[in-house]
Amino acid sequence: MAHQPFSGAVPDGLLYDTRYDMWVREDGDALTIGITAFGVFLAGEIIAFTAKPKGAEVEAGRGLGTVESAKTVLAVHAPCAFRLDEINEALEDNPAPINATPYAAWLVRGSARDWARDRARLVDAAAYRAHILAVEPEARFT
Repeated sequence: MAHQPFSGAVPDGLLYDTRYDMWVREDGDALTIGITAFGVFLAGEIIAFTAKPKGAEVEAGRGLGTVESAKTVLAVHAPCAFRLDEINEALEDNPAPINATPYAAWLVRGSARDWARDRARLVDAAAYRAHILAVEPEARFT
């Protein structure tokens, strides 16, 4: 079977973690975090999501939960340090929206712990598109 290149969105107005293919929406110290469309593309169809418990203190680069695809079970690495305040429990029951609308299907919300440091590591949409093209030169953005 021939390789199908990535085709998907990278919305402006979010911040992106190029190492873990995660997105972050900031609202002051409150953060909303999810998996990018490219992250879903790399993992394959997500069939399960489990988050750490509410109240967990998550360090940048550490697991905030897991996703299961037909290929494997993967740790979902946090793009920043935060206290987990809210879990999108609907996705734990039915993860299909992660595949269909990854930027609407947020995984967790939390309170930033060292946002100035972590924000400096994240990139904007244009830089994330360039990252995707470096990994997947035939990628198309919708």
